Amino acid sequence: MANCLSLESLNMGDNQLFDVFPSWLGTLPNLRLLILRSNRLHGVITNPVSSLEFQNLRVIDLSHNYFTGQLPSKYLENWNAMKVIESSTSYMKTESSFEAVRRTWMLEYTYSTTITIKGSDVPYGKIQEVLVVIDLSSNRFEGEIPEAIGSLQGLRVLNLSNNVLSGEIPSSLGNIARVESLDLSQNKLSGRIPQTLVQLTFLAFFNVSRNNLTGRIPRGNQLNTFENSSYVGNLGLCGDPLTVKCETTSKASSEPGYVEDAESSFIDFKWSTVVVGFVVGVVVGTIIENTVKSKRREYLWLGKKSYYRQRRLVRKVDDEETLELKY
Repeated sequence: MANCLSLESLNMGDNQLFDVFPSWLGTLPNLRLLILRSNRLHGVITNPVSSLEFQNLRVIDLSHNYFTGQLPSKYLENWNAMKVIESSTSYMKTESSFEAVRRTWMLEYTYSTTITIKGSDVPYGKIQEVLVVIDLSSNRFEGEIPEAIGSLQGLRVLNLSNNVLSGEIPSSLGNIARVESLDLSQNKLSGRIPQTLVQLTFLAFFNVSRNNLTGRIPRGNQLNTFENSSYVGNLGLCGDPLTVKCETTSKASSEPGYVEDAESSFIDFKWSTVVVGFVVGVVVGTIIENTVKSKRREYLWLGKKSYYRQRRLVRKVDDEETLELKY
């Protein structure tokens, strides 16, 4: 099959293929759609031999296999066709012609497949040029999600669910401006949900449930439209739409990279202003009180001193008058 240099679509899903990842398919210069879902493929996907492999790939589905190891980050860097935001409304298809009985016949074949979107298998009788899909779900991939995924700005569907992925959700996912379905559920992801995901204004399906995520759920744009089912199974998450409310003075708010929403920041700002004002008031009041007490003691002492001085003068005068009368 490596000799089929004109091959554009290869769908061998739902079979019993037992093999490692067929990296040699990357030498096919025109391959745009690769479906190998629901087989018995296994092992680690190693780095590509050349940076030219899978240059034109727009749809890849390796879901429901037995792949292990890290996600293929080097391949992600090669998939240049996924980095382009396509605006065409035409469909992926091929045309061929043949001659018979002195007549030319034209045939048109439109590519079709089934893709898992919003948790359901959706059949595509026709695939539009704009559709860019990565489905690596239901394998045994581990490690962190590569930052390189953020460069694939043409992505419409990204499904990494049901693996063993760990680490934090990369903030670079906020760069995939056209993504409509993002599923990271049933992994071991930790840390906070990046605030950058608020930028995904085309997002229609979002699921990060069944992970180890913590902190406040970002709010804004499309993220305001998802219900608690998108977040369940993360005991450390708080805020809308969950019933668990976030504490404004939580320890997590002091962690590096923590970003609060506008409302909580405003509330914290008001409380911090009140606390600072109260402390300053107490200090200034104490100083004034001590000053007043000091002055009061001074005035009392001066009054007493003046009083006793006058008493001595009166006594002196009385004594002198007594002496004069005596003599």
